[in-house]
Amino acid sequence: MRIYLVRHPRPEVPAGHCYGRSDLAANEADVERVLAALANQGLPGAMPVYASPLARSAVLAQRLSPAPAFDARLAEMDFGAWEMRSWDDIPRSEIDAWSADLLHYRPGGGESVMDVAARVAGFDADIRREGHAQALVVCHAGTMRLMHSLHLGGTLADAALRAAQAAHRIDYGEVMMLET
Repeated sequence: MRIYLVRHPRPEVPAGHCYGRSDLAANEADVERVLAALANQGLPGAMPVYASPLARSAVLAQRLSPAPAFDARLAEMDFGAWEMRSWDDIPRSEIDAWSADLLHYRPGGGESVMDVAARVAGFDADIRREGHAQALVVCHAGTMRLMHSLHLGGTLADAALRAAQAAHRIDYGEVMMLET
């Protein structure tokens, strides 16, 4: 199976803010840019489209397919009380605590990386069982890192730690292809 992971367009959010699970609109000009870039790559074609139900992903999926399948397991990590706060306003001690326990710490009382990894792994297993030759998934940078890491193998904890330690720069609209 070939899975195309697409990061959502740029959200309408102030720079430097934590916005994992926050449901933010996508910048319309960026939606158009991503649509054009995907069309230039021949995506999505006739393949099924799956997406996070968060608005910044949903708007792109709805423009790519008349009937995208929305799945909450594709949503970005929930940062709890950190959501929509400036990273500079989050106490250094809390960020250090997360760094000390990347897998199990719950930033802002939200989800741990292991929580997110478990739900993303569930989606990954389900999409593989569906038997499509190809699929396009509109989601978030954290989800993309986890899907990629899951496809490298190992335990769920191994995959989650690899994803948590991976470079965090995935551009808005970037496409990552996974072969299974």
